[in-house]
Amino acid sequence: MADIASTVKDICLLWIKFVFALGKAAYRKVVPVQLKPVKGEIVLVTGAGHGIGKELAFLYASEGATVVAWDVNTKTNQETVSEINQRGYKAYAYHCDVTKREQVFEVAKKVRQEVGRVTILVNNAGIMPAKTLLDHTQEEIERIFALNVLAHHWTIQAFLPDMKKNNHGHIVAISSIAGLMGSEYVVPYCSTKFAVVALMEALQQELRLEKVYNVGFTTVCPYVTDTGLCKKPKIKFSSVMAMLNPADVAKAVMKAQRTNEVLVTVPKYLLYLVTFTRLFPYEVGVLVRDFFDSGLYADS
Repeated sequence: MADIASTVKDICLLWIKFVFALGKAAYRKVVPVQLKPVKGEIVLVTGAGHGIGKELAFLYASEGATVVAWDVNTKTNQETVSEINQRGYKAYAYHCDVTKREQVFEVAKKVRQEVGRVTILVNNAGIMPAKTLLDHTQEEIERIFALNVLAHHWTIQAFLPDMKKNNHGHIVAISSIAGLMGSEYVVPYCSTKFAVVALMEALQQELRLEKVYNVGFTTVCPYVTDTGLCKKPKIKFSSVMAMLNPADVAKAVMKAQRTNEVLVTVPKYLLYLVTFTRLFPYEVGVLVRDFFDSGLYADS
């Protein structure tokens, strides 16, 4: 009887918390969360030499943050930092191949000594070759996984200890809509982007159990974005589902981080569409997918 009473008590408590959480979410729809300030933060952006990463570097710098730009392309990375500094903001460029764990830790140590302790980490770097799975070589698949998902592990291992120690920080991961729904011709890419979503969710749970409450986690899943990675986009309703502009995606990413959103898509409605569709049999999802008929063609 005691066990039954305890179980009933736990269920009642769960329902109370459930209703409270729903009420809080509804309240936030009416009264949005205020943006967290980023002035004075040290923001590290991987893949800062172009695309979304470059736009994020400019945005954070313009809000008063010190930007640390990482990229394997020294030339474009330095161009990003030079443009930021010319505008009177503060940024530093570092060459780093984030697929190499030892190099990540080596450059992270250098950043800590020369700039300070990173408080916001934005894992943005990634690649997206488009071809059938059987056309991918072993080296290509390993490279996609190394950059798109393993690199996240290395940078997090390098910078999370300081965030935990100071109970302050935020980790942002750029996934993709392909991290919520699979798509043809980008099977390894989808695999890595699904993995990023799982990585961030699991890590957040891990820190919650460790009672580290002031380190935030935000995963952003953009629709097809015009960064140069999407060489042959396939878009049926181009007037309403055109490729996204990297600057617009960057704004959505920074807003999500500054409002502590956990998982968002760009545009936002895609998260609700994907979630709602998964409530139905698989065939329904296929019908919806065929209706929108958007994705990528193979590169060659």
